[in-house]
Amino acid sequence: MHPFKHFMVITKHKAIVLKYCFKMGLYWQGICHDLSKYSPTEFWISSKYFMGDHSPTLAERLDKGYSEIWLHHKGRNKHHYEYWYDYSFETKKNEPVKIPIRYVKEMVCDRIAACKVYLGKNYTKDAALAYFNRTTDKDFMHPDSAKLLGSWLELIATVGENEAIKQIKLIKDY
Repeated sequence: MHPFKHFMVITKHKAIVLKYCFKMGLYWQGICHDLSKYSPTEFWISSKYFMGDHSPTLAERLDKGYSEIWLHHKGRNKHHYEYWYDYSFETKKNEPVKIPIRYVKEMVCDRIAACKVYLGKNYTKDAALAYFNRTTDKDFMHPDSAKLLGSWLELIATVGENEAIKQIKLIKDY
């Protein structure tokens, strides 16, 4: 059980997201970002499965077969693509829906921050893009949202966070 270490990691992550959200003009989203991580449901379980170099959801999944942390978190935080699923009358199943642009912007901030926190001194400007390309995230997102997120992470990898954030801030719609 590592409540202090976990608190430090999530607070550092939140501070980095806040900085980038403010640069994009997403003030309220920056302030409210990941507040559910401080809730008893997420905080205490995360403290139990604290790893330090990656999310505790993996350790919880390996132990229980599912992650209560993640199930709670994704349902309360719109910057996660998993939040954006809804029933389709056409296909008669849950499908990804197009994510509003302000949440794709917050998703960019979140991914930069996660990479900075978990990679530490090994962080590079292409880390978030490399992670995105390594995972299956894009396969489960609405295609337009995945394309937009991928292009912004590519922009960051090319020109760096500060210049990319200035350009992303100006984009108002897909």
